[in-house]
Amino acid sequence: MSVPLPYYLGLSAVLFAIGVIGVLSRRNVIVVFMSVELMLNSVNLTLVAYSSFLGDITGQALVFFVIAVAAAEAAVGLAIVISLYRNKQTVNIDEMNILKW
Repeated sequence: MSVPLPYYLGLSAVLFAIGVIGVLSRRNVIVVFMSVELMLNSVNLTLVAYSSFLGDITGQALVFFVIAVAAAEAAVGLAIVISLYRNKQTVNIDEMNILKW
């Protein structure tokens, strides 16, 4: 038995919505980064579902590029968070105004 495509798309939409809510409602930078990663993973799920449904490998190949971008984003983002924490002693987004002019 195979799982129908709308189930994958529904799960992906729910994961993406949870990620958007996490980005918009949280003030902790680490939680915001985790929410962005959740949104990227929901897009990956959609790409793999459509790739499997259409019988084409292009979507699965694109997932590898998205994962590489997500890994680079996580590494750079974590380095920025560590640097800001050393200067401001907080990871709260509202208190980080060091990048303003």
